[in-house]
Amino acid sequence: MLKIGLTGGIASGKSVVAARLRSRGAVLVDADALAREVVEPGTQGLDRIVAEFGDGMLGGDGRLDRAKLGAAVFGDAGRLAALNAIVHPLVRARAAEITAAAAGDAVVVQDIPLLVETGQGNGFHLVVVVDAPDDVRLQRMRANRGMSEDEARSRMAAQATREDRLAAADVVLDNSGSVEELLEQVDRLWDGRLAPFARNLAAGRRAPRNGGPVLVEHRTEWKQQAARLAARLGAAAPEFILAVDHIGSTSVPGLAAKDVIDLQVVVGDLADAGALAPALADAGFPPVPGIGQDTPKPLHPDPALWQKKFHASADPGRPVNVHVRAAGSAGWRFALMFRDWLRSDAEARSLYEEHKTALAEHFAGDADTDAYAAAKEPWFAEAAWPRMSAWAEATGWEPPSYPPARL
Repeated sequence: MLKIGLTGGIASGKSVVAARLRSRGAVLVDADALAREVVEPGTQGLDRIVAEFGDGMLGGDGRLDRAKLGAAVFGDAGRLAALNAIVHPLVRARAAEITAAAAGDAVVVQDIPLLVETGQGNGFHLVVVVDAPDDVRLQRMRANRGMSEDEARSRMAAQATREDRLAAADVVLDNSGSVEELLEQVDRLWDGRLAPFARNLAAGRRAPRNGGPVLVEHRTEWKQQAARLAARLGAAAPEFILAVDHIGSTSVPGLAAKDVIDLQVVVGDLADAGALAPALADAGFPPVPGIGQDTPKPLHPDPALWQKKFHASADPGRPVNVHVRAAGSAGWRFALMFRDWLRSDAEARSLYEEHKTALAEHFAGDADTDAYAAAKEPWFAEAAWPRMSAWAEATGWEPPSYPPARL
């Protein structure tokens, strides 16, 4: 199933988005509603709150008096942490139960106001942030909720900053305009990305990629996107994964590239890749049959040294290649050396970009990028390999090492 984390600051319009997604067919898990459910009379949650904060937190009907509890924790970081330590695990456990009961091809949306604050982003295939400028949210709180400016600013200050939320977002829905405009964005997201992503996941297939190679200027957001994806992959199977590296052209500032992020998943032994495959597929990166090794290079011509496993993103909105390689293998070393050489050598970047640009123009009319990729290979052996090897020797470059206990 496709798991979506939905969040946004107070008065951002997150509830409107959640309702629309539910109307389109999503299974909605509302963290606020669950937070109330897990402290109903007779629950473990309410018993623990009374034990921690006293009987004074109960109303005359034996239910939790939220106003009293809020007053008890507001402005007191220690008391708030104690409350969160009781409620948050119970909410997550209940959310997990609801998610597990959903159909295999479902889109499960968890509406979590404090998703960024609680660091839950790695548990979802996508994090969707409903965004509006702070001044717009402030005006909404005053007009629609009757808050004073000081009250509104205090509520905003208690949450993650807008910048932190945007940094955590795979998708940003702009709610600085009308409700109708926001709903149109939600429908486009559902039809163009979420529904096909869920179908691809259920079928265990990568998202289709059509058309020949198209190079674009380097985008600064690639680095942040790769970091989010790498963290998600690393969390999928920490018992097998030693590291996740951003490699390829999108990892080199200033270099034009296809808008496809390449990530290298490092394992201690390629034999682990078989056990790792289901976890990567569940995380949104199913295996791609028929791709099992890199092209051998002159200084390491043995094909056995270039074995890998290849996965790709099921998300139609973000093409990603995942290369699973063993630490110490020739392919692992080459990918890191090539990236670091291009990052440090402007002339090398220029040579590679010229080569790629010429080939992209030549194969622009193709139905896919296979011929383009094959045509690039001789350049790696004939032009790049001798230059980057000399650079590595001159600079003393060495690939990273990993703690022996993890290998």
